[in-house]
Amino acid sequence: MAFPSDVKGCMRDCILSVMWAKDDIYSFFKNYCTQSDLKVLDNYKEQLTRVGMVDRVFDHLSSRTDGGLGAFRAMLKSLTEWSHFDPYYFDKLKKLNRDEARRKIDHLRQLQEIRDAKIKADRERQEELKRTQQESRQSIEELKKTFLELHSGKMSVQQRGYELEKILLELGRLSELEVTEPFRVIGEQIDGAVKYDGEHYLIEAKWQDQTASNEPVYQFVGKIEGKMYGRGIFVSIHGFSDHVVNSILVGKAIKTVFIDGEDLIYVLEENLSFSKLIDMKVKAAQTRGEIYVHPLTGKSKLP
Repeated sequence: MAFPSDVKGCMRDCILSVMWAKDDIYSFFKNYCTQSDLKVLDNYKEQLTRVGMVDRVFDHLSSRTDGGLGAFRAMLKSLTEWSHFDPYYFDKLKKLNRDEARRKIDHLRQLQEIRDAKIKADRERQEELKRTQQESRQSIEELKKTFLELHSGKMSVQQRGYELEKILLELGRLSELEVTEPFRVIGEQIDGAVKYDGEHYLIEAKWQDQTASNEPVYQFVGKIEGKMYGRGIFVSIHGFSDHVVNSILVGKAIKTVFIDGEDLIYVLEENLSFSKLIDMKVKAAQTRGEIYVHPLTGKSKLP
């Protein structure tokens, strides 16, 4: 996020209206800039005007990868609270005008207040939008009805997969988990995510006519590996073969848990919540190294 250009322009005017000596301007910047930043002011006494000093520092800070936000905000705070008007330059030499300086400082404060109010309003709108997005749109009964209808075979496997994604995210909302809608990142399609116990779990939803094969599971594990502290929930309605499960466990760090259609039926029939289902799966993975367990007993589903 770039620092506002109108605020920078007003800050520039304030600096020039409250400081006359180049050394004072240099000392001001020294409080907020690194030694590397200050190199743009080398030989400032001979080669730069007062205006040139301010412009050069502002241009340099703006070109940094962080946009100089920290330095600009610190300088902004200092200038809006400015109260020192050196009598030598304001009264004796009359190089600077106290009334003009105060007007520019007041204008800077007004700009800041306007922007702060806008930022606050924008934040409140975003928070309201986020609350709306996280509110459940369907009841558990409606989700159960939809889930059972998906077994009729009236939709393609791909269409049923999309509907399954929606059901999973709605179950997350009903459990008051933070939900992230499906998205793409660096060529990867992510079916969504839920935040459970402080961790974000990516979701992969598959509606396959046969037990999940290795390939989609391996692909999903690859997605998880490429994320910071990646964790995942792989959902395959018709379950997983012991070969698939064991291939994920052998010689690999456990970061993914498996959910099947039976697990979801227990949730949709309200035998347990979606968050409790995740808790049971995660507990088994963390305490026993098992990623495919029964949601009520916690025992392995492998033969």
